[in-house]
Amino acid sequence: MSRMSIPISMLTDRFNLGRFTEGRQMPLASRFSNLKPLGEFFDFKRLSKPANFGEVQSRASYNLSYYASNYAVVFAMLSIYSLLTNLLLLFVILLVIGGMWGIGKLGGRNLEIGPVNATTSQLYTTLLVIAVPLGIFASPISTILWLIGASGTCIMAHASFMDKPIENAFSEEAV
Repeated sequence: MSRMSIPISMLTDRFNLGRFTEGRQMPLASRFSNLKPLGEFFDFKRLSKPANFGEVQSRASYNLSYYASNYAVVFAMLSIYSLLTNLLLLFVILLVIGGMWGIGKLGGRNLEIGPVNATTSQLYTTLLVIAVPLGIFASPISTILWLIGASGTCIMAHASFMDKPIENAFSEEAV
């Protein structure tokens, strides 16, 4: 039987969907290779109150693209902080990852410990029965909502109050 090949580029070009996949193909190493130095990211001399909402939009638009890698690091640090302050959620995540890894290492064989013989289906069910109640009790939704709120507040505050560099401010003005 011959394989049918679908030209994805034809679909993305036709519906202009290429813009959604352009940024996602960037490797993780190149994402963090364009980190701005801490001295530039925390340049308190460039902090100022915007005059109006148009200036807030202009600053945020510029800074969100200019400091995108730094903002990804801020999000990652807040994610780590939220997991370290919610140890039960961290335990549940590690339990599920470790359980899935351990069951996968069996390679489809049954687990035999003494007289107990457990199939992979029974092991997955046991993992589910243990992880779901613990996961609900660990309140992952409130942790995710806190993470969205905290990172959004920090990032938007920085992007709104950090003024553009002088060379970029003059390049936008019409001569």
